[in-house]
Parts: sequence; structure tokens; C-alpha cells
Amino acid sequence: DSLGGGLRTCYRYLNQTSRSFASVIQALDGELRHAVCIFYLVLRALDTIEDDMTISLDVKVPMLHEFHSYLYQPEWKYTESKEKDRQVLEDFPTISMEFRNLSKVYQDVISDVCHKMGVGMAEFLEKKVDSELEWDRYCHYVAGLVGIGLSRLFSASELEDPIVGQDTELANSMGLFLQKTNIIRDYLEDQLEGREFWPREVWSRYAKKLSDFAQAENIDVAVQCLNELITNALRHVPDVLTYLSRLKNQSVFNFCAIPQVMAIATLAACYNNKQVFRGVVKIRKGQAVTLMMDATSIQAVKAIMYQYVEEIYQKIPSTDPSSNKTQQIIASIRAMSLPGSPMASRHHYSPIYLSCAMLLAALSWQYLSTISKATEEYVQAGEN
Repeated sequence: DSLGGGLRTCYRYLNQTSRSFASVIQALDGELRHAVCIFYLVLRALDTIEDDMTISLDVKVPMLHEFHSYLYQPEWKYTESKEKDRQVLEDFPTISMEFRNLSKVYQDVISDVCHKMGVGMAEFLEKKVDSELEWDRYCHYVAGLVGIGLSRLFSASELEDPIVGQDTELANSMGLFLQKTNIIRDYLEDQLEGREFWPREVWSRYAKKLSDFAQAENIDVAVQCLNELITNALRHVPDVLTYLSRLKNQSVFNFCAIPQVMAIATLAACYNNKQVFRGVVKIRKGQAVTLMMDATSIQAVKAIMYQYVEEIYQKIPSTDPSSNKTQQIIASIRAMSLPGSPMASRHHYSPIYLSCAMLLAALSWQYLSTISKATEEYVQAGEN
């Protein structure tokens, strides 16, 4: 094991802060693995500052704006946080040192994304998500930028073509799809913690206050609002399929595809489901394992997407105000994910290689021991 002490510490923090992401990050090839590990920890540190309600706005806003510059300050750390992941702030010097050990191409991407994200987070600390456009903007800051940063890292590593990092629109959609799924599913948890991420422009058509949806007498309008937001999120699926069809490296493909299939399965479970307003809707562990095992080629991912949008289609109530929109977006996803559709990827991985790789993954203690966390965390790229 040739990892230096600092890098070893970083992987330990990675395993502590996200056991599920740790397993897919550690499956990445070559130096890309270290770059993504550091990127994840740097964003986790930024996120921890954003989430920490004990830091006053006049301290927090400048910190978010300046955060990218701390990467180049060997001594910088923050020891006042009360958050569960505060370790990444308390030992930031180890993380920033390993950041400075990365190739300059990786450093530039990470620092740039950090800067944009910090500015965006600060903007939304001081305002609520109002319009659907602002919802896209908020999700861009906390997750779309992660998709863009990762894509630029994939291209910088030369494991993927330059277009993957250049097409920021598709990379942004990858992040938005995960983040919206997360926000939709976490309605109740966010309510209990006093946070609101559902866009006012949408929910105000159904209720006076977002919290009204938690009242039993409002369950019908609550579900209608839920269905409208799920329909909004499904609009990103065609971009997701196009993005995944461009990937050539198997480890990168798995890394990108697994969270996306977890997200579509989660949306299918939430669609038209009153339970979203009463508790947590989760996909079953067995389902999560199957998805992780199966999502290894573009054909397989299209089949999975097809299966889950079909499930949603079967549940569309004829009385639902969004039913036409939902049917339309599902029709366009179906057209893209039909077997033999023109988007079929040029890359075919040898079935022998795949079955061996997947068998190893299945038997691997790490995948199975962390799978229960995986379901919750995969879809959770960005917000905690």
C-alpha cells in the first residue's frame, strides 16, 4: 500500500463521512481516485460550514466566499463547528496539503468549483427558493457544480474524452436530477429541521404554507404538489442518458450511473405516495443491491430507467393536475430508452470481465456492509 500518511488519513475521513460514496470512489481508476476523494472532502468541509446553524451569517458569508483560498493556506482550519462532520474542518490542513499534492489540472478544477459553490451557497443563505428557475439555480450551486467538477476531473484524467468535461449543461443535469430527488424525498425531515427547499412558485398553488402539507387534511393537494415536482425532476433524465452514453471508462461509468438509478428508483417510490408527508420513503436494501449490480452499461441503465418510468406511468391519477406533463416527459424518456434506440453506446464491455467484476463487488465486504447506508446516501449528493 503506497499511500502516504496524509492520503491515508483522507481516505479514513472519506469512509467516516460517506461510507457508500467511499466504496465507489475507491473503485475509480488511477490518480482520478485521489482527485475525487479530495474533491469530495473539500466539498464536505464547505457543506459543513453552510449547514452549521451556530455560525452567524456575518462570519459564515465571508467564509463561504473565501473558502477556495483556504486550499492554499497550509495552516487554515476551523475548530468551532458543532456539526457531525466537523473533523474535515478541524483537520483541514491534512486535506489541503493533499489537495496541493494533486496535479495542477485537478487543483484548478477543485478550486474553481469551490469558489462558485461558496458564492452560490452564500446567496441562498439569505433568501428562500422562490421560482422554479431559482430551484434550478439553487440545485446548480449545491449539486450541478459537483457534476460539472467531476466531469472536468474525468476529462483531466484522460480516462474520458474532453467533451465530457466541456458539456457543462449535461453535467449540470446529472447533479440536478440527484439533488431534486433528494429535496423531494426529504420534505418531512427538512420540515422538522426548519429548512425549506421546495420552490414556493409550485407549492403556493396548492397551500398557504409549505408546512400545511404535513397536516392530514391537506394530503390530497400535498400529493398533487409532490407529483408536479417529480415531473419537473424527470425532465433531466434524457440529459442523464445522453451523458452516460458518452462515458468509456468502466469505473467512471459505474461511479456516475449508480446514483442516477438509485434516484429514479426513489422517485418511482415517492410518486403519488402519501408516505412522503408522513415518514421516510426508502428503496429496499435488496433493490439497492440489484441496482448497484446491474447499472454497469448504458443498455442496462436505459432498461432500468424504462422500468421505473413505466412504474410511474402506471400510477398517474387521471385527476392529477400534472398528468399530461408527466405523460409527455415519460413518453420522451421511453423513446430514448427503448432497446436499439439510436443512442445506443459504441462501447461494449466484455461480459466475462463484467460478471467477474460484479461478482467481486457483490462478495466484497465493503459493498455489502455499507449497503444500508448506500441507499440513503447515494441519492444524497450534496445536501445532508
